[in-house]
Amino acid sequence: MSTNATVNYQEEKGGYYKVLIGLLLLTTVTFIQPSMFLTDATFVVQLLIGLIKAIIILFYYMHLKGETLIGWTVSFAVFIVFFFFTIVIYDVQNFQYADESHISSAATSAGSPTAGHHSTSSDSSHSTSEHTSGASHESAHSEH
Repeated sequence: MSTNATVNYQEEKGGYYKVLIGLLLLTTVTFIQPSMFLTDATFVVQLLIGLIKAIIILFYYMHLKGETLIGWTVSFAVFIVFFFFTIVIYDVQNFQYADESHISSAATSAGSPTAGHHSTSSDSSHSTSEHTSGASHESAHSEH
């Protein structure tokens, strides 16, 4: 690695200002976009703007613009994450016990009596305990 390279700091400083202005413009678009344009795809547009801003920050402010090894490492990591997300999405779409699942069952989401059976049993036990505690409280007062 050579340390004899001359660096024009005024040129680099101008590049950083351009990147800063670009990030500020993207931030402005982030705030304006939901009410002005592409309102049907707000989530996707916001994610893309965030991804662009993250890449700009990584390349310029973290000085990864000229790095090749870290670029391949990050690309491989992103590939692995998307690969496993694809497997999970496929698995969720083809879940074979959807009718028997207590999470995805229509009966639990509709508020059927089987969905709330815990609350009714706890309510009856709670009222029974109040009744017995009230009776013991009355007997304690009658002794005095």
